[in-house]
Amino acid sequence: MKIVLTDAQTVVDNLVTADCLKDFGEVEEHGLLTYEEVADALTDADMVIVNKTLLNPYSLRKAKHLRYIGLFATGYNNIDIDYCREHNITVCNAGSYSTNAVAQHTFALILEFFSNTARYNQYVQDGKWKRSPTFSPFVYPLNELYGKTLGIVGLGTIGQQVAKIADAFHMNIIAYNRSERNIENVKQVSFEELLQKSDIITVHCPLNEDSKEMFNKETFAKMKPGALFVNTARGGVIVEEDLREAIESGHLGGACIDVLSVEPMEEDCVLMGVSNCIITPHIAWAPLETRQRLMGVVYDNIKAFLDGNPKNVVS
Repeated sequence: MKIVLTDAQTVVDNLVTADCLKDFGEVEEHGLLTYEEVADALTDADMVIVNKTLLNPYSLRKAKHLRYIGLFATGYNNIDIDYCREHNITVCNAGSYSTNAVAQHTFALILEFFSNTARYNQYVQDGKWKRSPTFSPFVYPLNELYGKTLGIVGLGTIGQQVAKIADAFHMNIIAYNRSERNIENVKQVSFEELLQKSDIITVHCPLNEDSKEMFNKETFAKMKPGALFVNTARGGVIVEEDLREAIESGHLGGACIDVLSVEPMEEDCVLMGVSNCIITPHIAWAPLETRQRLMGVVYDNIKAFLDGNPKNVVS
């Protein structure tokens, strides 16, 4: 059994390793293959484990022995599912491993926006508090979450965890989801109503044809004036130029973004330097404990596949 990792450095480091996968055979670990290098690396692979590597007819064209694709991720939009079905390749993702981490980061972003802790710390470190005429300088705006309406787009496991945290802050919670979910203290509403009533909108849906660019000039215009937009899902759910315009026009109060349509960020990214836009580099899923859990899920997926009872199958 030969297992190839094509973009290992997106998950492993000196604290989290892929050594456990050696239980199943030879492991060939590549830090980060280019798109052009993938096909040759998979020539004699029985399994490939990827995070964001694009696997399509071109990159899989030499993988004649490949029978299994494992994902270091929940999303699988980088995999050509139709091709895998046609070639009898099983695809398994790592669902729900990052629920707590992403929900935590979502509120880290929201709290930073409303409490400005980093900016106040910098104010102190720059020596400005020493020169303040009062003990409590009101330099940056501060707002409570209490009583604000949080609109959640997508009520999967992450969306539900976000709702639980919001409830602890005594927020009003509304949500839009394609199917009906009975979640305590969460009122499901139409997408239009969510746009109109939310003080904060946070996105937790997968990227697919229904959600692609669902947040655009039209939807941003329907949002409540001064609202905060938060995206820790996938960059492709928004039109970044439209978000920039909505913030700079003053219609939106700001945005907190952990994902972009192209990653790493491009040199000419339209959101770079936009006032009231907090951006983190796709790290919501990446705490140490989360990555350790992820490696365990990938391990269990392989074992289940080899035992003839595959789980977390997406194709």
